[in-house]
Amino acid sequence: MFTHEIFLSPFTWRYGSEEMRRVWSEEHRRKLMRRVWVALARAQAEAGLLRPEQVADLEAHQDDIDLRRAAEIERRVRHDVVAELHTFAEQSPLGGPVLHLGATSADITDNADVLRLRQALEILLRRLAELLLALAGQIESRAEQPCLAWTHLQPAEPTTVGYRLALYAQDLLTDYQDLLNLLRNLRGKGLKGAVGTSAAFVQLLEGSPLTAEALEERFMALLGLEAFPVTGQTYPRRQDYQVLCTLSSLGASLYKFAFDLRFLQSPPIGEWSEPFAAEQVGSSAMPFKRNPIHAEKIDSLARLLSALPQVAWSNAAHSLLERTLDDSANRREILPLAFLAADELLLTASVLVREMHFDDAAIAVNLARYGTFAATERLLVELVRAGADRQEMHERLRRHSLGAWEEMRAGRPNPLLQRLLDDPEIRRYLPEERLYALLDISGHLGLAPKRAREVARKVKGLVGRRSQLWGG
Repeated sequence: MFTHEIFLSPFTWRYGSEEMRRVWSEEHRRKLMRRVWVALARAQAEAGLLRPEQVADLEAHQDDIDLRRAAEIERRVRHDVVAELHTFAEQSPLGGPVLHLGATSADITDNADVLRLRQALEILLRRLAELLLALAGQIESRAEQPCLAWTHLQPAEPTTVGYRLALYAQDLLTDYQDLLNLLRNLRGKGLKGAVGTSAAFVQLLEGSPLTAEALEERFMALLGLEAFPVTGQTYPRRQDYQVLCTLSSLGASLYKFAFDLRFLQSPPIGEWSEPFAAEQVGSSAMPFKRNPIHAEKIDSLARLLSALPQVAWSNAAHSLLERTLDDSANRREILPLAFLAADELLLTASVLVREMHFDDAAIAVNLARYGTFAATERLLVELVRAGADRQEMHERLRRHSLGAWEEMRAGRPNPLLQRLLDDPEIRRYLPEERLYALLDISGHLGLAPKRAREVARKVKGLVGRRSQLWGG
């Protein structure tokens, strides 16, 4: 139906997985709508409102999606749900005449939307579990490898490669728990009719021992969903906002990881880098380039994802009284767009974590180059423990450090070690051998290795068990 001769969203073919695209496809949407209609028919049959053969007829044609016929009808009636309703009814001569009895469009579409949200969230949770487990493996293997930490984009004290990776894992584990909570708390509209009162269903059930509440409960059980206790014509659009905020938070965590990787891949640092294929081209003009294209894509798509909750906020806030239709058109775009973007982010991040290169030589060189500066805090603590005045020693170390920086900026070797050895006030408190030992910063790691391993264990404990349910 569509070709590259007309505009296609890059999410139609470039970003996201086929699995996620199928969830948000128009055909799947209509299959879910028909699933909802059939669940309604089954519940009404149990209440004595429909005959079993009518339900069986609807079930037999539940998957006979005919988009062409529905489009023909929609051109006349100007209502996509009515068009699909008529298409389904035409295919079902026994069940068609009683299809949609008592319902309004949102009774069908909103419950179908929540089924689709649930399926999409399950895909993201599986992807995120795979990413977290890959991160845990990298954390464990590099928990004790010292490297230079950076604050304000300036060299700071040492940390470990595993501990830095644990920062990302900790954020992503929180995102995982948030997604899981979101999945568990998704609510459908239920059967509440045109303005949420269920008046048509109350009328239908007059004289029946079954109440409208019981009908809704049975209907939702067939769908495997829980219903909001109170709605207008639609379920509260605040739920969409919560969904997009949670996805946006995931995007923020992945953005930080990718942005840090871009910094660490820059040649002046050169500690981490993306995988680079044998025939990969970094630039059409500069043959030597190895641009961090995967990390840049993550940051680009995460930036887009971060903007979508504002639209959902407006839909929730501007849902005037029992409903307006000004959310409908944009929801067709923002919900699939958000999930496809998140899907691509997770797929790309998993490749980076599994295949990224750690340059051990560059890590050691940077630690050696700036390690003496990083050792000044360690030195300050020992000077005070030996009886020196903390403020006076801090000023001495500051002057020596800034003087050494100027020498290095001029292209000369780092003189900080010698300046410290030549300072009689410092030497008065610390002998030469002790001074040398304190300036070896590689062991000044505190609890970093221990805490990194703890994060890895937590990931494996919380995520590993659930991933087994998915066959991961």
